[in-house]
Amino acid sequence: MGLYTMVAWRSLRRHATYRAATVAGAFTNTIFGFIRAYILIALWTQRPQIGGYDVTAAVTFCFLGQSLIAAVGAFLPTVSAELSERIRNGDIAIDLFRPADFQGWWLSHELGRATHALVFRGLPPLLIGALFFDLTWPSGWRVVAVVLSVALAIVVSFGLRYLVTLTAFWLLDDAGPASIAMLAGTFLSGLLIPLVLLPGWLGTVARSTPWAATIQSPSDIWLGVYGGAGVLAVLGLQALWAVVLLLTGRRLTERARRRVVVQGG
Repeated sequence: MGLYTMVAWRSLRRHATYRAATVAGAFTNTIFGFIRAYILIALWTQRPQIGGYDVTAAVTFCFLGQSLIAAVGAFLPTVSAELSERIRNGDIAIDLFRPADFQGWWLSHELGRATHALVFRGLPPLLIGALFFDLTWPSGWRVVAVVLSVALAIVVSFGLRYLVTLTAFWLLDDAGPASIAMLAGTFLSGLLIPLVLLPGWLGTVARSTPWAATIQSPSDIWLGVYGGAGVLAVLGLQALWAVVLLLTGRRLTERARRRVVVQGG
């Protein structure tokens, strides 16, 4: 087993040990799913077909969002509180000079965490929601597209939070950027409301941001909002953001490494 595969596996096992927290998280996501679902039902009852969704699509979107919250780290504005602390106290100098790619290490760690969250905290809200509401389900090739989109969403989310974490090298405390990033993510990812409710150019801009690639994009592919070419365009935009964010993170990592050397660790 390769190094990074091992890191991902150990990260998954590590998070699997917190069983009570996992159950509590799944329960909380489910309860909030029901609350949000009834709010959206009330809205769509008054305005049917608003934003191109019907009430079934709106409720499905709600439970999809609840299922993806933990996997994409919607309320985890940085990659790891542990990593942020190591940057602040200087222990990060040891991590940067280990014989492993720093960014690759944390990406692998995040993939393991996200996989656990998707299965054990994401599936329960969706399955329980399906018992009480009529939800839309993908089929055929769209299932593959959804899987790819969710994988890209996790990478994009990592890329965003990794950049926020790196600001601690220059600011010494990433709490400010983390708060701004979490606020932006709450509004622009589709977590608070479906972005189809935003009018005109505002909706277009919001759906083009990397935050939209974390929840709105996978959900729209699941709901069949786009045809074949449209799905490829959405996946392409997600992949573009993933590449841009990872490359930017790599460049900043190298600058951070030089900064640590200049400061003498």
